[in-house]
Amino acid sequence: MVESDFGQSGAQSSGKVFTVQEAIVVETEAGNAEASRLTAALQSLLVEKGLLFPNEVEQEIEKLDAPGVHLGARLVARAWVDERFKERLLADGKSAAAEFGMKIGEAQLIVVENTVREHNLIVCTLCSCYPRSLLGQPPTWYISKSYRARAVREPRDVLSEFGLDVPSDVRVRVHDSNADMRYLVLPLRPLGSEDLDEEALSRLVTRDSLIGAGLALAPPT
Repeated sequence: MVESDFGQSGAQSSGKVFTVQEAIVVETEAGNAEASRLTAALQSLLVEKGLLFPNEVEQEIEKLDAPGVHLGARLVARAWVDERFKERLLADGKSAAAEFGMKIGEAQLIVVENTVREHNLIVCTLCSCYPRSLLGQPPTWYISKSYRARAVREPRDVLSEFGLDVPSDVRVRVHDSNADMRYLVLPLRPLGSEDLDEEALSRLVTRDSLIGAGLALAPPT
């Protein structure tokens, strides 16, 4: 975990200056298209050589995509309405998820709570460690070099680029995931959601709010 102060725009890392003008997502459509063509060609070659079955890759992708934001949202919604469950979730995220029958493949799941005085942001500075068991595959920007470098250096600026302007009196904590630990944010419950049930509350929880790049949605009026 990295505790980060605000106002560090232009901090240097490995000799390079990262500024707020640098895009968070560095991948391009052309690059993604080329990668897709190369992947398809490699897959066809492996099938031709008998090293893969025709549907094997698709089956593995389906397994990877099976988890989704809805799983993390269920945990958050229960924590919003059940204080004892929230305590268990914050104490041992993996065991709390098991109460819902959710199997966490990662070694350890640490849940960090947003409050009116503290906001949490998740990153993996080395690669792309992410709570896939609960959220599925990470967004492209999460694994981009720019986000991984800047999130720990200038978190306020990065959050602002996501449309989230954190007040100056709110502390930011940046948590660096690794092979042994995955982090999940427990976002603040939105105002005006007091009369909603768990199912309705879970629909207010977004992927970005579970990473800390955004807030939970406001309830419908």
